[in-house]
Amino acid sequence: MIPYGRQDITQDDIDAVSEVLRSDYLTQGPAVPRFEAALTAATGAAHAVAVNSATSALHIACLALDLGPGDRLWTSPNTFVASANVGRLCGADVDFVDIDADTFNMDPAKLAAKLETAERDGTLPKVLMPVHMCGQSADMEAIGTLARRYGIRVVEDASHAIGGSYKDKPVGACPHSDITVFSFHPVKIVTTAEGGAAVTNDPELAARMDRLRSHGVTRDADLMTTESEGGWYYQMLELGLNYRMTEMQAALGVSQMGRLASYVDHRAALADRYDDVLGELPLDRPGRLPDAGSSWHLYVIRVAAERRREVFDHLRASGIGVNVHYIPVHTQPYWQAQGFRPGDFPESETYYSRAISIPVFGTMTEDQQDEVVARLREML
Repeated sequence: MIPYGRQDITQDDIDAVSEVLRSDYLTQGPAVPRFEAALTAATGAAHAVAVNSATSALHIACLALDLGPGDRLWTSPNTFVASANVGRLCGADVDFVDIDADTFNMDPAKLAAKLETAERDGTLPKVLMPVHMCGQSADMEAIGTLARRYGIRVVEDASHAIGGSYKDKPVGACPHSDITVFSFHPVKIVTTAEGGAAVTNDPELAARMDRLRSHGVTRDADLMTTESEGGWYYQMLELGLNYRMTEMQAALGVSQMGRLASYVDHRAALADRYDDVLGELPLDRPGRLPDAGSSWHLYVIRVAAERRREVFDHLRASGIGVNVHYIPVHTQPYWQAQGFRPGDFPESETYYSRAISIPVFGTMTEDQQDEVVARLREML
């Protein structure tokens, strides 16, 4: 089986984790700050807060921006359910902005039209959460300009996009957003097993997310409401959560980050090769946003909707571990119960009816890629 994604674990990774297991710290030690430093170095962001999943990072990002009951979060329907779920976990209402047919990302033109209507109706969102689908940045300059015009905060869901770029800056530099979130799940570009992080240039947001990942507790005497009672003393300043990353996860992440550039370069070469060899087949290849460099977490082809299931099943039966990313969030039963209906976001639904994610990962060989292409040719 050639999977659509796969982690790459080296002896250096194993040694890094083993070193932690032999140390005094399994949690809340020096490895997490080292991983956070690697993230700020890679992204250019001023601060990083590592947590146990990207969902946790999205959640504390929204909490740090004071998203709550009576507020609204808008995201893309073409994403994993977590992007929308964190809005509801904060008590906010959630809505969606349809995608651009070529890039699969939030469409700035559709966003502009929806914001005009929302301003007139008094229903503007507090937080926008564009999703960098497949590893390619959304058009953040256009989205950020609209957000500033309407006074909206922006969280980039870059779960797919560590190592990507936009207008000559790394994804995560946050020139057009308040916070950017990454995922380090095993099928992502680099992995910490489970894990995520939020990066920002705002020191107050960083400090608040740092507290929120650990129960809302501080040991900083300057933040306490009364004088400290001693070296043991702490105060809980707000309702937080236990979203901490372990030292083992962080050590794995530090080791993996040393190979980030090579992984992204290899994925980009595979994507270029797919673009070349699939051009003769009756399918649509992914579009590319000018001035954006994708990290190529996914390579999504689109086939005729009436043949998608047949092609998917044939590839799986042939040992090609294809998948589909994603079922539009607004069509899920929970969100249907919130009032959304099929047809609400037609571009996302059309995309879903045709999409197949074919294998691309950091250690994929050209022979494996040739096998994927051969099975596609056989079917199409």
